[in-house]
Amino acid sequence: MINYIKFLENITRLINSDKPLDGIEENIKAEFSLFGELEKLHIFLLDNNTKVLRDCFTDMKPLQEIYEDETAVEYNNMIDEFWFNDFIINQKAYKLPQNIEEIGIKIKSLALPIYKGDDICGVIEIIFKSETQIMLSFLHVMKIFSSIIALKIQNTVLDEKMHTNVEFYDSMKSIAKIIETQYELTYIIPLIGEMLDRFIEDHLIYIFLRHDDKFDLLWPKSCNDERAKVLMQQLDSESTYLLSDDGKLGAFAMTTENNLLGCIIAKSLSERLKPREIDYLEQLTKQASITINRANSYSEVLQYATLDALTGLNNRRQLEVRLKQETSQAERQKHPLSVIMLDIDFFKSFNDTYGHAVGDLVLKEVADTVKKTLRESDIPARYGGEEICALLPFTDLEQARQVAERVRQGIEEHEVPVMIDEKEHVLKITVSIGAAQYTPGSKPEELYIKADEALYQAKRNGRNRVEINENV
Repeated sequence: MINYIKFLENITRLINSDKPLDGIEENIKAEFSLFGELEKLHIFLLDNNTKVLRDCFTDMKPLQEIYEDETAVEYNNMIDEFWFNDFIINQKAYKLPQNIEEIGIKIKSLALPIYKGDDICGVIEIIFKSETQIMLSFLHVMKIFSSIIALKIQNTVLDEKMHTNVEFYDSMKSIAKIIETQYELTYIIPLIGEMLDRFIEDHLIYIFLRHDDKFDLLWPKSCNDERAKVLMQQLDSESTYLLSDDGKLGAFAMTTENNLLGCIIAKSLSERLKPREIDYLEQLTKQASITINRANSYSEVLQYATLDALTGLNNRRQLEVRLKQETSQAERQKHPLSVIMLDIDFFKSFNDTYGHAVGDLVLKEVADTVKKTLRESDIPARYGGEEICALLPFTDLEQARQVAERVRQGIEEHEVPVMIDEKEHVLKITVSIGAAQYTPGSKPEELYIKADEALYQAKRNGRNRVEINENV
């Protein structure tokens, strides 16, 4: 006689272990050897959001990714049968009578629902290798087995949900916290992108900002999906999100005060975006919008406190802030960072010969030439007096030398007309430049020291030249 109590005791012990269902599949199958040799054991979880069955033994993959469409439809049709029946035995639906005699039946396959309260939350299917004789009491035992499985699934889903929620709120807080210390979008956007990427691991994340009705990709470096470009062009200030026809790609609008700031693109690598994922992405996008809008506002307020009044370049204080940001980012992303330091040759003679007004004009002309010559990603600043410094992200020492040479040549070729004693004079200006590259692990301010050493070497070697500090 089969010991049903022993069977349920062993099954309960397996289910209550810390192992996930896919880790005890073979153990459960072994317990069924009491009744007959199993060919297959399926446990499917019903995703209430998408109404799709997922295989608990294959990392919760949707059935459509495992079986042919017809087979997947058959399993989904079982759900409808279970609203009116207790079992599907040998492909036929049956309702278990209240009062039954202990009789034997032959079965090859058996399917029964998994319940969460009064709702069906999954399906169990048992297929024996050959037709097997069982007693009707076996069906009662299978209902208990289903209840035990239901608790396991619910606990697993709850644990995952709690873990996801914790990560979600951590991401929300992290995005909000960025603005407390940072306001430069080129620094903020990669941080937001990396946080979203870590939270939603199975998706590709892209962040676009809108400028003059055009969307510019700020993170990561490339996006080749044309559908993303089509979707984002359909967004407006009243949009929340738009999905592609297959539901695998979403464009989430970043808006504030009836203004479309940009959008976050989420691209699923496997299946449609789930309602829960869409909800998370909506909320994360709203938080990112607030952070970016605050950064824009804060930047507008601070720009006058961070710019040098004469040259329009960053001032020394702002340069120190940006240096810390750029060295931190260079360390984190393992990219090169260099700096060039330039000094106007014989600047004192301009002041002494033509007066301080002309000296200021010379400094301003040099600053304008530096700004025009440098790349958009470079960060020029007035370091002090007639010294101008520029941080060069993603630039190694040889590239920095080339940038410095372009700057030096541009200034040398630039003529400055001035009126002195009602006569027009054309001033020729030259600069000496030193370049250095950041050494990972060193103090940020050491980068200035190395560039300054190279600058004075350029002066000692005759001025109007570029020298590099090869100590990397």
